[in-house]
Amino acid sequence: MVRIDRYILSQLLILFGFFALVLVAVFWINRAVILFDRLISDGQSAFIFLEFTALGLPKLITTVIPIATFCAAVYVTNRLSNESELTVMQATGSGPFRLARPVLYYGIIVFAMASVLHHFLVPMAQQQLNQREAEISQNVTARLLTEGTFLNPTRGVTFYTRAIDVDGVLRDVFLSDRRDPQEGVIYTAQEAYLIRSDNRTTLIMVDGMAQRLTTDDRRLATANFRDFSFDITSLVSNDAQGRRSARTLTTPELVMPFDLLSEQTGQSPGTLAEEFHSRFAEPFFCVVAAMIGFSTLLVGGFSRFGIWREAFIAFLLLVALDGARSTLVDPVRSDPDMWPVLYVPSLAGAVLALAMLWYAARPRWIRRRFSGVAA
Repeated sequence: MVRIDRYILSQLLILFGFFALVLVAVFWINRAVILFDRLISDGQSAFIFLEFTALGLPKLITTVIPIATFCAAVYVTNRLSNESELTVMQATGSGPFRLARPVLYYGIIVFAMASVLHHFLVPMAQQQLNQREAEISQNVTARLLTEGTFLNPTRGVTFYTRAIDVDGVLRDVFLSDRRDPQEGVIYTAQEAYLIRSDNRTTLIMVDGMAQRLTTDDRRLATANFRDFSFDITSLVSNDAQGRRSARTLTTPELVMPFDLLSEQTGQSPGTLAEEFHSRFAEPFFCVVAAMIGFSTLLVGGFSRFGIWREAFIAFLLLVALDGARSTLVDPVRSDPDMWPVLYVPSLAGAVLALAMLWYAARPRWIRRRFSGVAA
């Protein structure tokens, strides 16, 4: 690699790091607010919030990498053009394909980083995140023991306690069970205790009343009790520790017949095929994003009005390719044999970038050809 390639490559990598950091910060703040509100309202500590945030970062980084790759390529190309460095390199005999070489190196480096994330780090982080969510969902203290707040540990169930004593006694308990559409039951008690034995969790209510309303005949039945036990294991259990999904499997674990893997995960072969091939197609799209940003600006040439038009065109091309990539997900999930279509947007972008570089290398020849045809 000659010095000029190292110079352009270093500029691209520095700007890529800057844009990636800014975009990750923006997206992280947006998601962190929602995550913080959900965890803290459930009684979790700040440490759990930081742990969940760290486990969600790999997936967030994969979302912003293509955008950061494109922004860095556009910014560096624009600066090279404005400072006449690009003009000097072209005057010394460097053609568009020669100038695109460091951009290609840059795309390959980003491709390698994105591949590590997609194939290993994101599935491992997702698996750990699912396990932590399952552990927290089984933590009754975090799900139920929150004073003065109506909680919904699961659909159709509402729980409330006015106060919690130092010894763990729940005061003035309210429990509404509406999971059965045919009847609803409301339990109220002056005191309650949580008892955990083996894999079962029981709520012992003392000095209370049960009210049962049947929806068919609209009849209300009430019963007072001195003590009553209510099994709440189903309210705090979670199936996250059951079957593993395709998103929690690393790519080497996905390299097996999809029919066999479908029996283990409970997901369709099309979903597995889409997950497997998208881990290769999405990193390759980063290379296309870099080449699209560079080649579009190179075709535009120098203009004293700036490169806003070319940058906007490059952005529209990138959005169109990414939109096409999103629309091809459902056909692959329906038919796993259609997995090659996942690579079509990236291949189309690569062909488009090569066509623009070829045009930038022979603009006069193309104009003469069109002039001759018109004559």
